[in-house]
Amino acid sequence: MAEVKEEDEQKKGGILKIILFVVGGILLIVVGLGIGYFIFSGEPEKDPSQEVNQIIEGEPEVKEEQVNNSEEVNEEGIIKKNVKTVPEVDAYETTYFEFPGNFTTNLKNSKKFLQISVGVSTQYDEKVIEMVDQHQLALRSVILSVISDFSEESISGSEGKNALSEKLLKEMNVKLESLKEFPGIEGVFFTSFVVQ
Repeated sequence: MAEVKEEDEQKKGGILKIILFVVGGILLIVVGLGIGYFIFSGEPEKDPSQEVNQIIEGEPEVKEEQVNNSEEVNEEGIIKKNVKTVPEVDAYETTYFEFPGNFTTNLKNSKKFLQISVGVSTQYDEKVIEMVDQHQLALRSVILSVISDFSEESISGSEGKNALSEKLLKEMNVKLESLKEFPGIEGVFFTSFVVQ
């Protein structure tokens, strides 16, 4: 009788083991499917022909994050960036003229000299620049005489350069007026400024 009980217990133990293995296997399959679903369900399936075209044509791969970052994608899959447009403003066009060469002269009460390159600007029409170009010789003389009136101390720092620029502006316009031309120079700029 003891043998029959042992056989029944072994059968029950064997059946219990089989049931545990089956339930465990089913549980592992369900967990695996659940994990797979969460991992792979987020991305839509890609069209293989589109991937092949991207590789052949050398186009960059467009990702969803790029599209959401205020970038547009056209039909070919090329990203177009959104850029700000420059607003049209009713403003006058500024025209510049740079005198060829450098201006070099001694500074007042000093053994040092100043070497500068000078440019002018206007928002009037091209005729002002044509006048400046036509009367270059007279204006170069004015520039040299104004520079020689400044000392080393008076041109140091940005305030000194601004004072020299304003004086040149005033005197060049006075010279143009004396030549019976329109005094239309509105700005004087230094493209180089060397004290030696």
